[in-house]
Amino acid sequence: MNSGHETTNNAPATTNNAPATTNSAVAATATVITNIASLVTNDPSLGDGTPLGLIQDAAVVIDGDRIAWVGEKSKAPATDNRLDAGGRAVIPGFVDSHSHLVFAGDRTAEFNARMSGQPYAAGGIRTTVAATRAATDAQLDANVARYLAEALRQGTTVMETKSGYGLTVEDEARALRIAARHTDEVTFLGAHIVSPDHADDPATYVALVTGDMLDACAPYARWVDVFCEKGAFDGDQARAILTAGRSRGLLPRVHANQLTHGPGVQLAVELDAASADHCTHLTDADVDALANSATVATLLPGAEFSTRAEWPDARRLIDAGATVALSTDCNPGSSFTSSVPFCIALAVRDMGMTPDEALWSATAGGAAALRRTDVGRLTPGARADLVLLDAPSHVHLAYRPGVPLVSQVWRSGRRTV
Repeated sequence: MNSGHETTNNAPATTNNAPATTNSAVAATATVITNIASLVTNDPSLGDGTPLGLIQDAAVVIDGDRIAWVGEKSKAPATDNRLDAGGRAVIPGFVDSHSHLVFAGDRTAEFNARMSGQPYAAGGIRTTVAATRAATDAQLDANVARYLAEALRQGTTVMETKSGYGLTVEDEARALRIAARHTDEVTFLGAHIVSPDHADDPATYVALVTGDMLDACAPYARWVDVFCEKGAFDGDQARAILTAGRSRGLLPRVHANQLTHGPGVQLAVELDAASADHCTHLTDADVDALANSATVATLLPGAEFSTRAEWPDARRLIDAGATVALSTDCNPGSSFTSSVPFCIALAVRDMGMTPDEALWSATAGGAAALRRTDVGRLTPGARADLVLLDAPSHVHLAYRPGVPLVSQVWRSGRRTV
């Protein structure tokens, strides 16, 4: 996530069972960050045996854009460049696997009305569609850059983003073209809602999404998504859209079971979608399906916070064995936050997650939701995306909600914050 083009590396990173790089393999020109009170590696074999792979009194070595070594600070290799963490914690950069950043305008009036007692409905998206269509390319590009920079300052080093506020062939392709200037994790969401231009003829709009719109958008995207929900697209429509996208080489993900019980989760598992996102209203069969599949349950607590909706039950999913990710769902209507630390605090306070689980879900879980093995962990060979917290432990992210604890951020080995 940067002002240029982000390189996606889908090659397998060092596995959890691989040993740390030996000291002799570390270049003298590398940088060692030492005097780390608590280092989260997300590799049990490198740390304390927990999913976070915690190493106390630790050091980490960055060589180029990769992690070269991690371990106890007393065993750190000698390098020309040395940084003292001052007894603070280091964690992997956050991997935010669900956002909607290509938009114009805001929906302050809608939020104000909702906080005054009006219910949330998907139809509010139309307000943003009108503003986005009217915006210039430069305005949209500047907005994407602004929100990505805002997220980076809060520790997010990888961020997916979607189209979905254009809903014409030209405007959807424009949105994806702009998004692709900033990140490779780009998702085609022409099926956000039925376009206002086809409100009385959803079948024609589905044909457009799976035909001319997909043809125009596929070259700019990695993913295809659909809002499978009452008021948006039903199960049959969603299957047609995802199947068409997959035939063009796009990988599926699904907005599933946010507002009501529905077919979204089952469809996501059936089509081997990388993630089913929201997962607020789940049956036991939905939970079992997620637990017995490679589909990640991506939870978006900012949406429940901003809509006063029922919280997803993360505890139920985790206890069943499902892989859970946490993401911001940054968008102007239902979750206008780019702060993963805020979402971690919500997940711990209101969704039954422990601080360890929430951090894992916001890093390694987000990477799993994007089917990435090179990010979301601090292990030899992984991309050097790391965050220095102004705190001795990652637990402070939930313990001190709302406090700007992100002190420094490295992305691809470069200190950016």
